[in-house]
Amino acid sequence: MKRKSVAPIYSMCVQPSFIIGTKNEDGTDNFAPITWVSVTHEEGDGYLLVISMFGSKRTKQNVIRTGIFSANLVSTDMLPLMDYFGSKHAKDGKKNDMEYGVSRGAVLDVPTLDESPWVYECEVARSVKTGDSTTFFCHIKNIQMDERLSPKDTFDIDLTLLDPVIYSGKYHSLGKILGEIGDFHKAD
Repeated sequence: MKRKSVAPIYSMCVQPSFIIGTKNEDGTDNFAPITWVSVTHEEGDGYLLVISMFGSKRTKQNVIRTGIFSANLVSTDMLPLMDYFGSKHAKDGKKNDMEYGVSRGAVLDVPTLDESPWVYECEVARSVKTGDSTTFFCHIKNIQMDERLSPKDTFDIDLTLLDPVIYSGKYHSLGKILGEIGDFHKAD
């Protein structure tokens, strides 16, 4: 393979897509698509969900104000809903032109999307501001997963069942399971 150098505008931000759920000051639910989402390890066996938000969107303001939110994984059948939330902004009025089911978190008082096959309920532990972006490091207080999943451990999640939307400037989906760690390395 031959590679070429390019400008850093090609950031290759290949990310899973999430719809973040928060509560507005008036108690109404607010949802917005965010793709800058990852995890990092903390002390012991804990993980922190890491999410970055750019600008001054209401969702970001709600997370700063309340310190809690839901991160609803977007599956391919939810793409119209994600696109709707991404196209209609809070400043344009209430986002109710499309039907969608909302429930409350099992542990935190956050709105969750009934269609999402995987939902994190998160509480902000700390945040870092860089320019117009804020990165939130969050304790995962609860995970709600599709009942069809029954993983043996953290490495046994069948992403093909979750069918997540992957974003890199365009929407993508996963193909197939290729194998497990160690399947491709042959010991001498």
